[in-house]
Order: sequence, then structure tokens, then C-alpha cells
Amino acid sequence: MPHRIRDPRAHRAAILEAARASFTERGYARTTIREVAARAGVTHGLVMRHFSSKEELFVAAMPGPADLDALVAGDRATLARRLAEAFVDELDSGEAPLIALIRSVASGEESALRLHEQMQARSRAAYRQIVQVPDADTRIELLHAHLTGIAFHRRVSGVGPLAEMPREELVGHVERAIRTILLDDAS
Repeated sequence: MPHRIRDPRAHRAAILEAARASFTERGYARTTIREVAARAGVTHGLVMRHFSSKEELFVAAMPGPADLDALVAGDRATLARRLAEAFVDELDSGEAPLIALIRSVASGEESALRLHEQMQARSRAAYRQIVQVPDADTRIELLHAHLTGIAFHRRVSGVGPLAEMPREELVGHVERAIRTILLDDAS
């Protein structure tokens, strides 16, 4: 019987890679721990040893706008451009957590709805650092809705002008939207 090599870091990396691929392709609701384990070449039990739930696995594999706090903290004059570039790059990377959630939230999956709210709460907290006007929450929610729509058209339906638009052109449109929705008249 061959000796099994135990490498927890390599197993964890393989699990996370498999989870990212599965969540992105199938959405949160349709992804199973068994499917992730099979893709990673590990057992279901090993996945559960590393991550106690599918929610925990999703959060670890799809951390969302990881650098949003850092992006928001930079120079305000270039903020809209930095946010637009980060959004489009994440969207086009093929591993945008928003895409996995869009696919699952529509099905009414309770845990996907909770994860979506967690992602929105994280971005709201980051945006509140720069949007300090009475209607800040409304502006932030409008931006979320706008970006979710762009994500849907570019990556979920994959048809139409937004899906086919070159990166730089889309960044410019998103930058203008961020300026208008989030930053106009915001002190």
C-alpha cells in the first residue's frame, strides 16, 4: 500500500481552488461539498475538517472585494477610477463572488441571501468612510444595484453590449456611474 502524503496547506489550496471554480460556475445553491471534494481530489470529510460549513467555505474561497478598504482609503481624486478598475478586473477574472451569489440569490437560497447581505454590509462599511451625506445608504444601495446589473449582463447572461464591451470602455462607464451615484455632492 503506497504511503499517503499529508500536506494540509496543499489540500486547503486545492479545496479553495475547486470551490472558487464550482461556486463561480454553478452558484452557491447548486454547489455541494461533495462536488468540491471531488474536484479537489480529496474526501468530503477533509473539506469539512478545513471548513465547518458550505458558508464558511464560500467566504474563504470567494472573499469578495478584498481590497475595498484599501481602495477607499486612497486619493479621493482617483477613487472612482480605482473602484471601477477593481470591479471590472474582478468581474473579468472569472472568480467574482458576486456572480456566484447572483446565480444563487435568485433561487431564494437562504444562506446565499445571508452571504449577499454580508458582502453588502462589508462594502457599505467601506463606502461610508467616503460618503458622509444624509442619503449615504441610498447612494450605496443604488451603486450596489447598478454594479449587480452590470455583473449580470456581462457574466451571467453574457449577451449584449455590456458582455462584449472592451475592458477600458466598461471601466470608463463604471467610473462615471460611481462618480455620479456615490461621489457627487458628497463631502
